[in-house]
Amino acid sequence: LITSLFCLTLCSYAQNKNRKDTTQKSVASPIVVPDTTKANLLLPVTVKDTGKNSSGEYLTLQQCIDYAMHHQPTLNISLINIDVAKTTNAINLSGALPQINASGNLTHYLQLAPVNGGIKGQTVVNTFVPGVSVTQAIFSNSLLYAYRSAPLYVKQAQQTTDSTKIFVVSSVSKSFYTLLLTLEQINVLKEDTAEFAKSLRDAYHQYKGGIVDETDYEQAEITLNNTLAQLKQANENVVPQYATLKKLIGFPPEKQFNVVFDTLEMMKNIHIDTTEQLQYEKRIELQAIKTSKDLQNEQINFYRYAFLPTVSAFYNYNLNYDSSTLGTLFSTTNPSSFVGLSFSIPIFTGFARLHNLHKAKLLGQILDWNETDLKSEIYAEYTSALANYKGNYYNLVLLQKNVALSRRVYFVVTLQYRQGLIPYLNMITAETNLITSEINYLNALFNVLSNKIDLEKAMGNISY
Repeated sequence: LITSLFCLTLCSYAQNKNRKDTTQKSVASPIVVPDTTKANLLLPVTVKDTGKNSSGEYLTLQQCIDYAMHHQPTLNISLINIDVAKTTNAINLSGALPQINASGNLTHYLQLAPVNGGIKGQTVVNTFVPGVSVTQAIFSNSLLYAYRSAPLYVKQAQQTTDSTKIFVVSSVSKSFYTLLLTLEQINVLKEDTAEFAKSLRDAYHQYKGGIVDETDYEQAEITLNNTLAQLKQANENVVPQYATLKKLIGFPPEKQFNVVFDTLEMMKNIHIDTTEQLQYEKRIELQAIKTSKDLQNEQINFYRYAFLPTVSAFYNYNLNYDSSTLGTLFSTTNPSSFVGLSFSIPIFTGFARLHNLHKAKLLGQILDWNETDLKSEIYAEYTSALANYKGNYYNLVLLQKNVALSRRVYFVVTLQYRQGLIPYLNMITAETNLITSEINYLNALFNVLSNKIDLEKAMGNISY
């Protein structure tokens, strides 16, 4: 009896020991929850999928701008217009140089009236009178106007070119950011599609296993289909956005390129000093109006001094050949030359000068009002751009936190759903919040970058 009790005790002890060892071995390691408290930029350092462009050429934003500076049609036209302005000035000022002309008259007289008792109908001589004339303008109101306005016309053409460059930089930058936004939305939607496909498979297996009902599986399929539809639309949008960027930089339509960017550099570029005061003089449009006003003042002075005389000097040299026969026409010559001054003074022009002067002054007043209206427009543009930048920047900070929170909530809800603790409706809500927060964050990020371009343009701080 004692031996039996001792054996039972040993068996019980061994079984308890085995149960404890089994329990210790079956305890799963704690689940590591990813750290989503640090909100990082959703964008990768480089873009790999850029609309199925298989070429190896990658362009950054700065490279796109540099390419546009050499190949953009509108910009090249404005550069040519600078040379056109210089050539036009050279044409207008050519009158200040000596004007040399050669002329000649070869005449055969068929009949002459009697001279000094001669016989009527007498056969007369042949004549040839070549000559050279030289004129030199001494004073001309038109030449004075051309001389004073010449640098202003060149300056006006250069300002038009600068305005075109500013437009190219701003439009290329915003088009580049729009394209990147779509590409990043594609990246986000691809990740979400893969995750939702996994959720669909899990829901299907749970449905087949009798853990959940059919509606959970169908709701998972609805969520996946919606994401696939968004992904398809985003992929389709890439093509026209690439076409727009090609047009803005002057890239050949038949060639392809990819875009690349630096995440850290982009994050640095979103900041701008919002305390800087608006200076109207930096705006190229205001500088162009001031140049137009200077040109209009020269026009006023032209009509104001239109009563002044035009003075020029001239010199003529002629050779006179005459003979009764054509063969001996050049045997003798009688040269002649003379020099002199000529002038003309407008005495009465039907009040045309006064009317032109009054018209020029009225056009000057229009330019003054245009300047006033432009300043108001610049101020409104500046305040709007500043408000948009501040609002979207604050929105970016909040949405960055929302992305981190949405990821954490989605992770926790996914675990709870797989353990059967919550219904699939909570899963759908978490998935929708995650997609919405990620897309909204991307929109806010690129809105801030575009708003910064608008603010720099409004303040006249865009460099090129």
